[in-house]
Amino acid sequence: MKNTPFTEKHIALGAKMAEFAGYNMPISYSGINDEHFAVRNNAGVFDVSHMGEFILKGDKALDLIQRVTSNDATKLLNGQAQYSCFPNDEGGIVDDLLVYCIEQNQQYMLVVNASNIDKDWNWVAAHNTENVEMHNISDKTCLLAIQGPNACKILEPLTSTDLQSLKYYTFEKGTFAGVENVIISATGYTGAGGVEIYFEDKDDNADKIWNAIFEAGKTNGIKPAGLGARDTLRLEMGYCLYGNDIDDTTSPLEAGLGWITKLKKATPFTSQEKFVAQKENGITKKLVGFEMQERGIPRHDYKIVDANGNEIGKVTSGTQAPSLNKAIGLGYVTVDNASLDSEIFISIRDKNVKATVVKIPFE
Repeated sequence: MKNTPFTEKHIALGAKMAEFAGYNMPISYSGINDEHFAVRNNAGVFDVSHMGEFILKGDKALDLIQRVTSNDATKLLNGQAQYSCFPNDEGGIVDDLLVYCIEQNQQYMLVVNASNIDKDWNWVAAHNTENVEMHNISDKTCLLAIQGPNACKILEPLTSTDLQSLKYYTFEKGTFAGVENVIISATGYTGAGGVEIYFEDKDDNADKIWNAIFEAGKTNGIKPAGLGARDTLRLEMGYCLYGNDIDDTTSPLEAGLGWITKLKKATPFTSQEKFVAQKENGITKKLVGFEMQERGIPRHDYKIVDANGNEIGKVTSGTQAPSLNKAIGLGYVTVDNASLDSEIFISIRDKNVKATVVKIPFE
């Protein structure tokens, strides 16, 4: 099991640790709900150094990205990022990712899920027919997500970058806590605001930045947060988790990701024609958000049935949402049952428990 540069700090703080994507990761410190509310209402720090980062360089870097991703990376200017996915050859999803434009037409960073680093690297490399310069910098890159409505205010003294005016899905490279060449990005997986910071794992960078963040936030109640709160926060926003809500068998159109699937993109990309056909002919299943109307917590792979007990889909993610004080979930259902306010039932321990399809983000 791999460690991140912060593993010893997590253990010293008394974090509940567990294996995730081959890494020894903190699940919670003070408790999932406590960390969840800290991020929603103030600020929390996630160690997400297990994520993968690839650098693509050269005249053909953009062309390669265009051929393997669904979104249109030609729209990116220096300092901009976008959410995208790698479609596979069968119309499913290899992974979802972020594309960072470091130098337009010349240098990009792809940020991928920890569990898919090797899979994604091999996928991009297999399509690299123009000898694009590729570097897998995952093992030497630290990534901290400082999330919450007060995160930027707390971090202001640590950098000359104007965090408050950093627009959503933009980034700057600057000095942070005395460490140079830090990418400071207005992105995140919580819907609570804040930034993510990428920096090289060398010298004492990890110690310096971690300690500076918690010193700056000491009087503001900043807290470390684990993967448990990260999951409840993203689910309240309706954000997909790879391996649960999207995978090699789900189409981005089925998953509600048509907005990152540019069917008219000039450069043909993997499965583009399949998605065009899906758009024209219609999909048969759709990822929806639902909230429970009766007592019960939906869990991954629970069956979804209609009023007559006929199976119409399955739950992909579910939890008791701390901020909403109700049980919510995501799941695929047949299109006929996907309309807002549709009544569906979640099969929980042989009992069909009533739920309603609702819009996301959940309210």
